[in-house]
Amino acid sequence: MTFFFLSFLVSLVATRLVIRSGGRHAHLSADHDLDGPQKFHAQPVPRVGGIGLSMALLAAAAMAQLTHSPLAHSLWLLLAAALPAFAAGLLEDLTKNVSPARRLCATALSAALAAWWLDGVIRHTDIPGVDQLVQWPLGAVALTMLVVAGVANATNIIDGFNGLASMCGMLMLLALAYVGLQVGDRLVVTAALMTAGAVLGFFLWNYPAGLIFLGDGGAYLLGFLVAELGVLLIARNPGVSPLFALLLCAYPIFETIFTIYRRKLKGASASHPDGIHLHSLVHRRLIRPLLHESPGQSLITRNSMTSPYLWLLCSLSVIPATVWWRSSAMLAACIVLFIVSYTVLYWGIVRFRVPRWLVARH
Repeated sequence: MTFFFLSFLVSLVATRLVIRSGGRHAHLSADHDLDGPQKFHAQPVPRVGGIGLSMALLAAAAMAQLTHSPLAHSLWLLLAAALPAFAAGLLEDLTKNVSPARRLCATALSAALAAWWLDGVIRHTDIPGVDQLVQWPLGAVALTMLVVAGVANATNIIDGFNGLASMCGMLMLLALAYVGLQVGDRLVVTAALMTAGAVLGFFLWNYPAGLIFLGDGGAYLLGFLVAELGVLLIARNPGVSPLFALLLCAYPIFETIFTIYRRKLKGASASHPDGIHLHSLVHRRLIRPLLHESPGQSLITRNSMTSPYLWLLCSLSVIPATVWWRSSAMLAACIVLFIVSYTVLYWGIVRFRVPRWLVARH
């Protein structure tokens, strides 16, 4: 837990410093677009929360080095592998000029580096047909790169409201730490806890007031680490079902797949932003503005009230994944149940057919 508390404190302080110095770098770091289809904040906000996360992770790795921990070398390799994903995202936060394809390629490169340095490769999936593919080394590495890049991008997609991606990330990281503890994988436990601590330090500034955003750099860094630790856990521990990681990340993964499907159905580009993600619909159709507040404060309140709905949805995959981490049969059943539940919920909200108790009122 020492790594958790150190990374938490460093992240808490570093993120605060980024916020306080916002006036000096706001022309580069702030999100000035208040009118986009996925924009739900009332004033420009720094979108470089990934800086605080990265500083906390570096501090934790440095402590491991200074205390001569046997994990230090692996932790440095993990963070070095994460660098392309984080750098591409942070560059987008500062320049607004890095395409989704380039960010995906950078994250795939991060996955390839982790496969090379840490042997983080998916070699079994318990999915018919796919298991034959990963028997070939190139097939296994290619699938690993696709999965890790996909989860990192999916984390960025769900980063639409205060505390949404960060809390979901913390839930997943704590589940990884728990299962890692059950199988005695100290690397996964330590890396998961230090990342969770860093995310918590950011979360306290992000939720509920939205003083800073993860940004693409933070979202890609968080998504990469969640995905890569999931890959390492199943690669290093045969007793953990490979479907554990799939169910663990079911919410961001299926949100992304469903988004691509509905955009293609409408003839739109899969990378074209829109305002009909599940979290956007929850905000518009389940959350009611508190009329006694000022317009700006009402927007912040409704923003912060949206995320708990999605935290609950995320927990519906994280909890069963944590309970049945050994059983591929139970995990597969839970994956199907999650997909059905998500689809029913989405179409129910679209058609205004949701239980009254789900609608927040003042």
